[in-house]
Amino acid sequence: MSEQLRGRKVAILATDGVEQVELEEPKAAVERAGGTTTIVSLEDGEIQAMNADVNKADTFPVDLVVDAASVDDFDALILPGGTTNPDRLRQNGRAVSLVQDFFEAGKPVAAICHGPWLLVEADVVRGRTLTSYPSLRTDIRNAGGTAVDKEVVIDGGLVTSRNPDDLPAFCEALVDEFAKAQA
Repeated sequence: MSEQLRGRKVAILATDGVEQVELEEPKAAVERAGGTTTIVSLEDGEIQAMNADVNKADTFPVDLVVDAASVDDFDALILPGGTTNPDRLRQNGRAVSLVQDFFEAGKPVAAICHGPWLLVEADVVRGRTLTSYPSLRTDIRNAGGTAVDKEVVIDGGLVTSRNPDDLPAFCEALVDEFAKAQA
């Protein structure tokens, strides 16, 4: 087991509708690398994950509500996808401001699939190059970012990928970027 992220605390911002594999695999990658993860959500209780946006999957316990979350308590942030998940999150002012706080603090952020919708809402893509699910690319360009079609893109501590097929590369890249932030 790698210890690249030993002692590192990673927030995973997610709510009902999160794509299960995009929550589970990055979470497991951080934990395999020695880090700890905290699922941050809009409300206490559990969140309902989905498979392919339409099929109910497992539920996951919420560790912390977003209203009680502080960027100071974490070293990095993961934004999983699923269409409904980031759409709900971007309508919550506290969720949006938490994302902004990570960028203002210069802490690494990783977003996959529809996760970059929250980055657009937080107005943190301007001048950055990133990838996402194809339907978000116009939103990224309209928000001042450069959208590309690549498996994984790293831009100044921001790691992005397109879809669940990219998870192996996404997980490897986010562990590497989160580890660099330690130095």
